[in-house]
Amino acid sequence: MTVRYTLVLATKEYSSWSLRPYLALRAIGVPFDEVKIQLRRETTAAEVLKHSRSGRVPLLKIEEGGQSFAVWDSLAICETLAERHPEAGLWPQDARARAQARAISAEMHSGFPDLRDQLGMDFTRRVALPELREATVKQVARIQAIWSEALAASGGPFLFGRFSIADCMYAPVCSRFRTYGVEMAPAIAAYVERVCALPGMVDWGADARDEVARGFD
Repeated sequence: MTVRYTLVLATKEYSSWSLRPYLALRAIGVPFDEVKIQLRRETTAAEVLKHSRSGRVPLLKIEEGGQSFAVWDSLAICETLAERHPEAGLWPQDARARAQARAISAEMHSGFPDLRDQLGMDFTRRVALPELREATVKQVARIQAIWSEALAASGGPFLFGRFSIADCMYAPVCSRFRTYGVEMAPAIAAYVERVCALPGMVDWGADARDEVARGFD
């Protein structure tokens, strides 16, 4: 049965939430279409509502067998892709590792508000590190501790060995750490470089640079 995926996403320079399911789609290796919506415009909300009744993106449209449905929310999209493409191994096979991968993915999904506020995603640029609030410092340290523990347990090269949804969820943070020059231990810095070297991240960056050049951001 032919399946068509369409990812409705936002400006790549800024949209960390869109990057996560984009990387999951790239990991499963199936073709997909993109519908891009500009952020920070008077028309943004209206454009989003044309596709998403929740008023938010990203959203994945799935068409198969003459029918279509939509899944919204980054983590829900990634979970749906993992179920539909088990061969891609988007969650670890080991049950304990899978539970831990889900837990840290959910922690990223719902937490770290100060990091999001002070170190927003600005994918292609390099920005001076602002004076961080105490809460932000603690959240940066927590993320690095999560990565250190997962990499030590799995042996790498990604958080649970093979690339997984956990890496998708933290990939925008990797870009943020590069953007702001956040200090990292060597093992953490090496992990960030591996994530940023992924073909999906490289292509996302090329699109983001094109956005900036065309004033699309």
